Amino acid sequence: MKQNDRKERLGVTYSTNPDYQYHYPEEAEEVTLPKEKQLLRIVLDKRNRGGKIVTLITGFRGTDDDLTALGKLLKVKCGVGGTAKDGEIIIQGDFRQKVADILTKEGYSKIKIIK
Repeated sequence: MKQNDRKERLGVTYSTNPDYQYHYPEEAEEVTLPKEKQLLRIVLDKRNRGGKIVTLITGFRGTDDDLTALGKLLKVKCGVGGTAKDGEIIIQGDFRQKVADILTKEGYSKIKIIK
């Protein structure tokens, strides 16, 4: 980051101290909850998808890397495509029961299938 980036320095307009160093606030990384404490919801969704049906897994609390890893596992086990972003995993097709079974085998105990 630039030393003279005034837009990023909130709350400081001018300092007469030549040795002043602005301390940027550090972003806190979200810690991934243990598998048994995750509350995952599985929903069949077809809105804004051009008539296609997808299985939507929401409620994951953790880092983007862990979300991507779980999404990849589900896509491979189901044999279909999908994506993992914004705290949601999208699996192409209706795989609600299969995804619930896979998640249970992986150690996720709090799973709710919404019909």
